[in-house]
Amino acid sequence: MGEDRENGAYARAGVSIDRGNRWVEAIKPLARRTNRAGVVSGIGGFGGVFRPDFARYKDPVLVSGTDGVGTKLLVARWAKRFGGLGVDLVAMCANDIAVMGADPLFFLDYFATGRLDIDESLPVMEGVVRGCQESGMALLGGETAEMPGLYAPGDFDLAGFCVGIADREKIIDGKGVRPGDPVYGIASSGIHSNGFSLARRVLIEEERLDPSSTPPFEPETTWGELLTTPTRIYVPLMSAIRELLSVGAFVHVTGGGLTENIPRILPEGTSVRVSLGSWPVPPVFSHIREKGRIDLPEMLRVFNMGIGLVVIVSPRDEEALASFLAARGEKYWRLGEVVEGVGEVVYAN
Repeated sequence: MGEDRENGAYARAGVSIDRGNRWVEAIKPLARRTNRAGVVSGIGGFGGVFRPDFARYKDPVLVSGTDGVGTKLLVARWAKRFGGLGVDLVAMCANDIAVMGADPLFFLDYFATGRLDIDESLPVMEGVVRGCQESGMALLGGETAEMPGLYAPGDFDLAGFCVGIADREKIIDGKGVRPGDPVYGIASSGIHSNGFSLARRVLIEEERLDPSSTPPFEPETTWGELLTTPTRIYVPLMSAIRELLSVGAFVHVTGGGLTENIPRILPEGTSVRVSLGSWPVPPVFSHIREKGRIDLPEMLRVFNMGIGLVVIVSPRDEEALASFLAARGEKYWRLGEVVEGVGEVVYAN
C-alpha cells in the first residue's frame, strides 16, 4: 500500500498516472486565463460545461470544427521550437468556423505522446492559450494520452476541436456571391500549417538546412524561426468586417491553396478569376519552388502563397472594405473577381 506509485506496473509499462495528474495541475491556471462569459466548468471534470448566450441570436445555431497541424510537428522538432504549435492548432480550427460567420465559443485539445515531457509540452499549451485568447474562446477541456509503443520517444500529435455560434440566417456560405463581385486577399503570416510535407522534403531533407542558419532573403531571422511562425488567427478581423458590411464569402486558405479552397464557397455557375502578379508572393515560397523544381500550378494548389484569407463582397461594398483594411494597416490585395463559370479558380497573367 505504501509503494511509490511511480514504480508501479503501469508506470513500468510507460504510462504514469501521477505524471498526468501533474500535467493537469500545470495547465489549469493556463486554462483559467481563457475564461469568458458562458463558462460553467472547465478543465478537471469529466466534461466541460458552457452556457451560450442564446438571447443574443435570433435563431442560434452551433458551428463546429476540428483540425490538426500536420507535419509541421516534425518541423517544430527539427527547430526545437514548440510554442507556436498551440497557436497553429487553435487558428486552424477557429478560422474555419469564423469564415462561416460564427463567433467561436470554446476549444478542446487532444495531445497524444509516447511519454509526457511537461517541460517540452507546456510551451505547446501556452500557445493554445494564446490562440484561445486571441480568438475569444475558452479552453474548456481536453485529453492528454501517454501511449508508449504507439509513439516513438519524442513523438507527439495534436488535434483541436472548437464550437461557435451564429444566427442561422447570417451563416456565410457563399450563396449570395455573384459574377462581378471583387475578390480580396489578406496576407498570411507565412506557410501557416499546410504543405509542410513538401516544404520539409525540399528544405530539410534535400537542401539540408540548419534551423539556426539564415535565409538569403530574410537575414534578420533563422530558418527555424521562419518555418515555425504561427498561423495567423483572423477571427477578430472577420468579426470586424462582418460588423461593417455584408460579406458574400470568406475563405480560409488552408491545404489546397487558393485553387482548392475558393471553389468550396462558390455557388453554381460561377468561378473566380485570379490575376497572377496581383499580390507579392513571399520569398519563402519562391525559394521552395526554385529548390524543389515545382511548377506554379502545384505551388498554388499546395501552399497559401502569401494569402491566408479571402474576402468576397459586392461591388458596392468594395470601397468600404478597402478603406477599412487600409485603416487597420492590413496587407491586402485585389486578387480578381467572380465570373461565370464551372466552380473553379482561373488564373490569368
